[in-house]
Amino acid sequence: MLGEICSRPDGLDGHAAEAWYRGALALAEKLGMRPFVAHTHLGLGALYCLTDSRQDALAHLTAAAALYREMGMPFWLAKAEDRLSGVAAHRT
Repeated sequence: MLGEICSRPDGLDGHAAEAWYRGALALAEKLGMRPFVAHTHLGLGALYCLTDSRQDALAHLTAAAALYREMGMPFWLAKAEDRLSGVAAHRT
């Protein structure tokens, strides 16, 4: 949640958001919380879209989509795929 708050466009603090997301990702992976791992990848992907880190955005959004697909979470899969297509459309 703190990563999400720090990544709001109206108060973007990219370094803090990344740190919160990475901490949450490490904890979720350690605890085997796959849905939360996927959500954290989605959040990192969205953050990297805001900071123009396209390669990082693609990596995290791809990871999120794969997890959502494996877990049968179509609502969240669609969100990840929408973000992915947006990043892919802006490739130069």
